[in-house]
Amino acid sequence: MDHFQKLTNQIRLRLFGTLLMCNVVTIGVGFVLDRVVHVPLVGTIAVLLVIGVGLALLLSGPLTTFVLKPLRFVWQAILHVSPGNSTQPAPDLAAIKQGKDLVNALAMQVYQLASKENPEEEANHRKAIIQSSNVVHHLPLPLFVFNKEQIVVNASEAGLKYCNLESSQLFGKALYESINMEFATPETLEKWIEDCQKNKVTDTAYWERVHVRQPNTELRQCDIAAYYNRDNPSGTEFIVTMFDRTKQYNRDDDDISFIALAVHELRTPLTMLRGYIEVFEDELEGKLDEELNGYMHKMIVAAQQLAAFFNNILNVARIEQNQLTLNLSEGNWKDILTNACNDLNLKAQVHKNTITVTVADNLPVAAIDKLSIIEVINNLIDNAIKYSNEGDAILVNAHMRNDGLIETTFTDHGVGIPPNVVNNLFYKFYRNHRTAGKVGGTGLGLFLSKAIVNAHGGEIWVQSKEGKGSTFGFTLLPAEKLAAELKSGNNGIVRNAHGWIKNHSLSRR
Repeated sequence: MDHFQKLTNQIRLRLFGTLLMCNVVTIGVGFVLDRVVHVPLVGTIAVLLVIGVGLALLLSGPLTTFVLKPLRFVWQAILHVSPGNSTQPAPDLAAIKQGKDLVNALAMQVYQLASKENPEEEANHRKAIIQSSNVVHHLPLPLFVFNKEQIVVNASEAGLKYCNLESSQLFGKALYESINMEFATPETLEKWIEDCQKNKVTDTAYWERVHVRQPNTELRQCDIAAYYNRDNPSGTEFIVTMFDRTKQYNRDDDDISFIALAVHELRTPLTMLRGYIEVFEDELEGKLDEELNGYMHKMIVAAQQLAAFFNNILNVARIEQNQLTLNLSEGNWKDILTNACNDLNLKAQVHKNTITVTVADNLPVAAIDKLSIIEVINNLIDNAIKYSNEGDAILVNAHMRNDGLIETTFTDHGVGIPPNVVNNLFYKFYRNHRTAGKVGGTGLGLFLSKAIVNAHGGEIWVQSKEGKGSTFGFTLLPAEKLAAELKSGNNGIVRNAHGWIKNHSLSRR
């Protein structure tokens, strides 16, 4: 409307100027005829009438062209996009002087309307959509399609059956509001969707070991692949496919349960063995030669390593069953970290490594579960020893970050980690295939460490360069950040360590 009003004002101004000019000319001629030439009144009127008709005929053409010129540009734009008029050139919108904004806006509307499909093409498009919908419905894989509002608009019959849902329970809702999915990492499906809509045009993602828990349905385990395409002409922007891995992953879980049962039975003889070794160490101190003393140290380290392995297995089994409970209380992080590293010095020496600990003086009291956090320290230093070269130093550093968190890093100068491996390190059972045959391990230590650190409210991370070494680090919360919770609990803060993270939307139901 603003553009139209602007053109109206331009036309009104041009008409006013033209009429004013005609009146001035007529009055001037009449004055000359009456006062100078002294023509009679009848003659003067006749002359003025002729002059008025002449001016009207002379100015009507240019005035009409001026008024209709904007319409001519619009009409030229319509002809340009009309079928059968492909030779008609597009209007030169830059040449418009009056009504420029209005003509530009109308021309753009014409072009946009012309860009839409004709009825036949539109019918073909609808037919293609129906056909693709039928294909999706009959796919033998669980597949879900949803739009930019994250509303499910289509799903395969296999998907409905896999998730034990009726179409009425799924369509018209967000996928993660109907299906209870639990992920092994914080990068859940919902977070990926949010990131895509903010930062991506197209993207793909893949998740392993996703738990699907539905009422009256046994736990399903699957891998998920997802595809995103912004502003897809069909109106569907996200496609999510599930690949059932329930049998495979259940076998892994059964293996863990069986091993945990066996480990539980072996803990008693291991405890006795460690006790006897400690007695021999005390009784034979100073009485053994260097070679026998080396054997004694290797026995102690082997017993410690076996105990750490047993603890990892049992705690992973507890995590899977959501039964690993932590009791956070105030603890002196400098003392805990230093003592834990001192206990591992013998193991480092056996492998001809050294552990150097640096702790900042300004560290506050931390909120920790002492036993579980020591397991994290043990796992990270054990990894550093395994992947270091003989004679290398392992550097442990604890300091305050700018965001008020306590950060502890463990740096080795060993073989390092390839970039394509780094993102998978904290998955259960994951081993670097390049070193799996050379270095022993279960692929559980980092998975367990991540679960424990997350339960403390912190984060764990890794930086590495192949051939140069690696740095693992994690953060802890100062006790003052949890002062209210610590004060309200008689036995500190109780938290469960688990490896599965739900979509946030599920907690907003």
